[in-house]
Amino acid sequence: MNRRDALKKTALAFGAAAGTPTLLSLLQACAQTDRVTWTPQFLNEDQARFISAFVDFLLPKTETPGGLDVKADVFIDLMYSKTYDEAAQKQVVADIEKFNADCKAKFGKVFAELSQEDKTACFKDQEANSPKFAPKVWGTGVGPQEPVGFYRSLKSTVLWAYFSSEEIGKNVLSYDPIPGEFRGCMPLSEVGNTWSL
Repeated sequence: MNRRDALKKTALAFGAAAGTPTLLSLLQACAQTDRVTWTPQFLNEDQARFISAFVDFLLPKTETPGGLDVKADVFIDLMYSKTYDEAAQKQVVADIEKFNADCKAKFGKVFAELSQEDKTACFKDQEANSPKFAPKVWGTGVGPQEPVGFYRSLKSTVLWAYFSSEEIGKNVLSYDPIPGEFRGCMPLSEVGNTWSL
């Protein structure tokens, strides 16, 4: 399984649980924002650069659009601005500063300025040392869920924003705006691509 497929499965699982109308309306608002003139609503310039670098490293542009192409970073800034209370906003700022401080201590630079190799090493370290989401059965968590921390929370939000975007839903995933007949038993080979609806 390649990296993009693994991320797709993670995001689809997260999206099923997190797809609230408020977040979806924020995602639609981001699609209309012009990247050239984008001014962060909540983040300062350095924090916005961190989020954009995180998004771009996690979901770079390949034969499909990348995270920056669907403005996942714009969405995250808007989400922090519109849905987080003051305490949660302060925590996000502290978490970004800590993430960058850890990068600087280990690699000599903040995350946005790291080489691809150092960003890879940083992600591997975060992946190994961050709590995981509890296993799920049919979308329901099994057992208690400990806090997953900033890295995994941000990663999940980026993936949700990416796979919930109109661009990806219509042009990358299979999409049928008016579903047809129900075929309960069909060969897996006929299913094809993952569906956005």
